[in-house]
Amino acid sequence: QVQFVESGGGLVQPGGSLRLSCAVSGIIFSTYAMNWYRQAPGKQRELVAAISSGGNTNYADSAKGRFTISRDNAKNTVYLQMNSLKPEDTAVYYCNARLLFVTYWGQGTQVTVSS
Repeated sequence: QVQFVESGGGLVQPGGSLRLSCAVSGIIFSTYAMNWYRQAPGKQRELVAAISSGGNTNYADSAKGRFTISRDNAKNTVYLQMNSLKPEDTAVYYCNARLLFVTYWGQGTQVTVSS
């Protein structure tokens, strides 16, 4: 059974930082591409950042220069370091694991950027 434990969300002021973590069990973590998505109220879920099994990274334009995705295969964990947060970053952030046509989703963690 695949299980996700997401943490690190919360309330932060504009300009602040948060670090999201997603620990995954039940898969061979190192073989999966890992992604962070987010969904704001009334909007579609969107890809924020991705890291391949080999460590290559990609970012949405809105995240470039502010967010950093990383992974620790020894801990079966993927991270999203978010700096210079803006109110428009407010959303539920979801961890996603993907290998070919197999996809698993975490339960999501709320990030609220507000003064």
